[in-house]
Amino acid sequence: MREALSELILSAGFQPVCFASTRELLDTNVLDSPGCLILDVRMPGVSGLDLQHHLAQNDSPTPIIFLTGHGDIPMTVQAMKAGAVDFLTKPVRDQTLLDAVIAGIAMDAARREQSVIVKRNVERLHSLTPREREVLYEVARGRLNKQIAFDFGISEVTVKLHRGNVMRKMEVASVGELIRAWETLPAPMREVGAN
Repeated sequence: MREALSELILSAGFQPVCFASTRELLDTNVLDSPGCLILDVRMPGVSGLDLQHHLAQNDSPTPIIFLTGHGDIPMTVQAMKAGAVDFLTKPVRDQTLLDAVIAGIAMDAARREQSVIVKRNVERLHSLTPREREVLYEVARGRLNKQIAFDFGISEVTVKLHRGNVMRKMEVASVGELIRAWETLPAPMREVGAN
């Protein structure tokens, strides 16, 4: 079964890596690579659902597709609630499986891209002075320059200078872009006084 699955995925232009057991999978660094996992509910060693739980506990966001001949509705619900891309039962049409693989790989690519954006925005946030961060926080809350100036006891011109510095350092061209960059930051970093 593994060999046929591997050939199907290879025929679609992907580079499959097969493992005989969950232990074999976990002993590699394959989860750091782009892609997705195809798991069975019943596997040697740890079950597919247990592996999904283990990966989630270890912050491994690798997308998972279940392909099984032993599925039932509660299992499907459990897997999908835990974030599975799909839960397919054997026999499955080749195209259905390939569509799920394409969806899983697309999800992984989007997550990796988002991770790069977040990392970049965190680095940019760290380049701001404490006052620039305060101004950013207030702008993100929708406050006007004159409101920020009044609250901070500084001139509106000074607020505009800080805001300009924030936009330059965050590498954005508009307040809308600034807000989108702000929203990518982890929640604790969006607090006043956060480092």
